Amino acid sequence: MHVDLPEKRYYKIGEVANAFGVNTSLIRFWEGEFDVINPKKNAKGNRLFTTEDIENFKIIYNLVKERGFTLEGAKQKLKQNLNAVVENHEIISRLEAIKAELIKIKSQL
Repeated sequence: MHVDLPEKRYYKIGEVANAFGVNTSLIRFWEGEFDVINPKKNAKGNRLFTTEDIENFKIIYNLVKERGFTLEGAKQKLKQNLNAVVENHEIISRLEAIKAELIKIKSQL
């Protein structure tokens, strides 16, 4: 999944939710369910997500929403072999970017 976010140090929960096309409540829920997501909180208590959190959201989104894992299954997959999951996700992301570029070139022909 390609997420379109500007290059920033921190992202607000609304920006993250819009980028993934989900509700903010799902972002808060996944934050509580998965240990790999640790947003910083400002003085008001607002969540501020880093690019690392965004990458972890991409992996969780892929496992749960695209591949159909249950939350427990996704947690186990992340615990068992996080490096392989991250590597596979990076490969899929690169292939999706290549596909999008090829479609763009095809439409220009």
